[in-house]
Amino acid sequence: MPEVSEQLPRAILWDLDGTLLDSHDHWSATWSEMADRRGVTWTEAHGMALVGMDLLDAGHYIRDQLGFQDSAAELVKEMVTGVEQLLWTSVPWQPGARELLAEVRAACVPSALVTMSYRSLVEPVLAQLPSDTFDVVVTGDEVSHGKPHPAPYLAAAAALGVDPRDCVAIEDSKTGVASATAAGCAVVVVAAGRLVEAAERRVVVAGLEALGLDAIRELVSTVPVVGDGTRVRGDAPLYSLDGR
Repeated sequence: MPEVSEQLPRAILWDLDGTLLDSHDHWSATWSEMADRRGVTWTEAHGMALVGMDLLDAGHYIRDQLGFQDSAAELVKEMVTGVEQLLWTSVPWQPGARELLAEVRAACVPSALVTMSYRSLVEPVLAQLPSDTFDVVVTGDEVSHGKPHPAPYLAAAAALGVDPRDCVAIEDSKTGVASATAAGCAVVVVAAGRLVEAAERRVVVAGLEALGLDAIRELVSTVPVVGDGTRVRGDAPLYSLDGR
C-alpha cells in the first residue's frame, strides 16, 4: 500500500448504522414486526434507546422493556434475520457516504469498518462497494465487548497496525463516540438531529456531504491544539475543537 501523507490520519475508522447508512427505518420495521407478532406496541422511544447499542445488549433491553419471553440471543437472531432481508433488498446509503469512501480510498488512507451489526448484516453493504473499500472489518459478533467499550476500535486499529491515537473515527451516536474516544481516536460526529457536543479531539458535522477529505485533513492538523478556535471546513457549520 502506498505511503500515507503525514497530513492525513493513519487510518479512518467508520461506523455503519446511522453514519454510512440511514438504516433506522430497516431496524424500526423489524422491531415493530417483532412486537406485533407478540401483541406488544413498539415505540420510537424504544428504537432511539437502542441507537449504537451492541446487539446482545439490545436483545436484553427488548426482553426486559417489552416483557418478551425469548432469550436475548433468540431476539438478536430474529432482529438480524429481519434486517438482513431488508438490506439485501435495499441498502439505504447516507448522502455523500459512497463518495467519501471513494475519496478516502483514492488518497490511500487505510479504512476499517467498525460496527456493532453482525457480519451477515455487513455482507449486503460490502456487496455494493469495491472490494478494497475497507482494509479491515470489525463486526459486533467478532468482538468480546461492544460499544461503548473501546474494544471494537482497539481491534480495528490493531488489525491495521496503527496507533488508535493516530486515527479518526466517524460516528453518529453517543455510544459510538464513547467507544472511539475511550480507544483514543479523534472523532468526527455525524450528528444531524442528535445531541452530541463538540469536545477535545471531537468535531461535529451535520452530514457526510459537509465533511470531505480536506476537512478530515484539517481535523488531523488541529486536534493536538485545543482552544485555538479552528473550524473544520464544510458546507454545514461545524463546531470548533473547544466547542465554540
